[in-house]
Amino acid sequence: MVSVPPLKFFIDQCVPDSVGRMLKTAGYGVELLREKLATDAPDQIVATYSELSGAVLISLDRDFKSLAPRVGIGQQRFRRLSRIGIRCDEPDAANRIESALSLIEHEWQRSQRSSDKRMIVELGPTYIRTVR
Repeated sequence: MVSVPPLKFFIDQCVPDSVGRMLKTAGYGVELLREKLATDAPDQIVATYSELSGAVLISLDRDFKSLAPRVGIGQQRFRRLSRIGIRCDEPDAANRIESALSLIEHEWQRSQRSSDKRMIVELGPTYIRTVR
C-alpha cells in the first residue's frame, strides 16, 4: 500500500483568518503566507513555496487557475501544486471548506495514489468542483 503524506494547507494572504482557524481546530497543519513570505510576493513564489512544502494552497486569487492549469499551455510548471480555489463570499469561506472536508480528504488520498499528484478543488456558493 502506498503511504500518503498528511494533508496540510498553505493559506494565501487574501483568505480570511477564519479558514486557517477552522482547519487548525480540525487538526490539520496550517501555514499562513504572511508568516512565511512577503504578503506582496508574486503568485509564482507563492505557488513554488506551497508546492515545495507539500501543502495545498488555498486562495481566493483566480490567477492560480491559469498559473497551474490541469491541462493546456503551462502544464509543465507547478506539476505538483495542489490547490483549493474559493469562489464564494469571504464570510462563507470557512463554512464552505468545513462542509467539503470529507471530499477534500478523499480527493487528497486519491491524488496521492495517482501519477498526477495534484488535487484541485473549487468551492463556490452553491457548488463544489473537483478538477481531475
